[in-house]
Amino acid sequence: MEEKIILLVEDNPDDVELTIRALTKNNILNRMIVARDGVEALDYLFGTGAHAGRNVKELPIVILLDLKLPRIDGLEVLKRIRQNEITRLIPVVILTSSAEENDKINGYKLGANSYVRKPVQFDQFVQAIKQLGLYWLIWNEPPPLGR
Repeated sequence: MEEKIILLVEDNPDDVELTIRALTKNNILNRMIVARDGVEALDYLFGTGAHAGRNVKELPIVILLDLKLPRIDGLEVLKRIRQNEITRLIPVVILTSSAEENDKINGYKLGANSYVRKPVQFDQFVQAIKQLGLYWLIWNEPPPLGR
């Protein structure tokens, strides 16, 4: 059985830690790759930069994507994911604190599969991550990727 990798694209170290804790607390123990900005996320996905030589056929089962990122923002990352034949079918969940209507509209226009606002309270955050994990890692039937 293939390993189900989660790509978390998040620049806030506290949110990275909260997400990892929430997944662990819910017994979601998939391998997590953390990209701290948009460039790092794209380098991982396309096997460039620091990730040159990585087997690009080993794709994440889901990408949890923040919008407010340094160097390349989340919407541009999403756009590039959807423009590439290898990555266009990977489920992308925008996981952000942004409540901006334009962010939601643009995220869906660019092909986001889901838009989830990060709850402020830790218990609510844990519950949201649990639901995301159950849906995207257990119940969802992903497209065949990297073939």
